[in-house]
Amino acid sequence: MKSAVMIAVLFLQAANLSLLQGQTKEAGRLGAAATAFQEIMDTPDSSVPVDLLERSECIVIIPSMKKGGFILGGRYGKGVVSCRQNEGKGAWGTPAMVALGGGSFGLQIGVAAVDVVMLVMHRDGVNSLLKNKFTMGGDVSAAAGPVGRAGAAETDAYLKAKILSYSRSRGVFAGLELKGAVLQQDRDGNQNLYGKPVGAKDLLMAAQEPVPNDAKPLIDVLTKYSPARNRKPL
Repeated sequence: MKSAVMIAVLFLQAANLSLLQGQTKEAGRLGAAATAFQEIMDTPDSSVPVDLLERSECIVIIPSMKKGGFILGGRYGKGVVSCRQNEGKGAWGTPAMVALGGGSFGLQIGVAAVDVVMLVMHRDGVNSLLKNKFTMGGDVSAAAGPVGRAGAAETDAYLKAKILSYSRSRGVFAGLELKGAVLQQDRDGNQNLYGKPVGAKDLLMAAQEPVPNDAKPLIDVLTKYSPARNRKPL
């Protein structure tokens, strides 16, 4: 009897340790995403145009995307996505975990790691985020986004793209062509962060979960540069 109780206690301790490690890992991912975005926005002339950020429906941030490990010759990284609440009119909402891999990353050939930022500009792009996975340039139109203050003047040239993508490597921030890259839900990451299975739709659209403490620095930095929808979406 005592042996059975001891085994049960050890099992629970192992389960709790595993959950804690998972939460710590996701907390690190959220912190890295917040830091990467803040550093990108610290240089207005070489950053995501605020005009486009204000018009976006969602933002995806993949900090320190690595070469290889997913598709031979490609790249793979895990990140986070947050969408505006109240049908795209409100503040940034509860984040969901995502993974990005494969495809062509032309400007980043030979670079070991990059930060990737994607602005989802249309509701169709948001609907794609609710799927298990989708392909850039295939299922959803994507284009390299304009950079800096001048980007606001170029908005009309990007009206057709549902997603605008960027990358930062070695301090250089630029638009990024993500042809053939696959973005998919990270269900394990969501479970680790929220302590239970939860889908992207529940997080991004219904906001059924409160924003975790670990995600607040990211939401704060997004709100700093785009506090609320004050312009019509594209």
